[in-house]
Amino acid sequence: MSRIYLLHKPYNVLCQFTDARGRRTLADCLEVPGIYPAGRLDYDSEGLLLLTDDGALIHRISDPRHKLPKQYWVQVEGEPDPSALKALREGVILKDGPTRPAKVRRLAPPEPPPRDPPVRYRPSVPTTWLEIELREGRNRQVRRMTAHVGHPTLRLIRVGIGPWRLGDLPPGHWRSETVNVPRHSPGRDTSRRSNSPRKR
Repeated sequence: MSRIYLLHKPYNVLCQFTDARGRRTLADCLEVPGIYPAGRLDYDSEGLLLLTDDGALIHRISDPRHKLPKQYWVQVEGEPDPSALKALREGVILKDGPTRPAKVRRLAPPEPPPRDPPVRYRPSVPTTWLEIELREGRNRQVRRMTAHVGHPTLRLIRVGIGPWRLGDLPPGHWRSETVNVPRHSPGRDTSRRSNSPRKR
């Protein structure tokens, strides 16, 4: 059995534990020795980040060959028409090649926790929330995909990785679960711990 930590990474937090420039890091959110992120989440993105001290588990989660699905809530500028949604679903051509087909659907506007700073509001420009599921993980892929179809991403929240879900975790909080590594599936959550962000 291994232990995995599910963190709701806040906006503008580096996906590492130290930073020479003094920016906020994971150390501001949790203080558990010897754990490392399984994959990454951009500085300006929010949501689910998995951490563990089990190297084999990190490899299985982050290796694109295992194709764990990742779900994102994406607030985009404008209102994508059916052709834009179709392009996202079938794959678009980016500078590093075509993307794989994705699952894309419109969302009723969710009520995620407030972001600090908030997304810029422009009354003359509507926004739309989409749920996008990918099975690949290129650099800033979701943002590049929505920009390619003419709808830049304003806010991006990762809500799922494989069988793990963000759920109602507030930004900067975490919980831990046990994982049966041979079966590669999360076991029963025995601790359900949820801690507040560490204060500096």
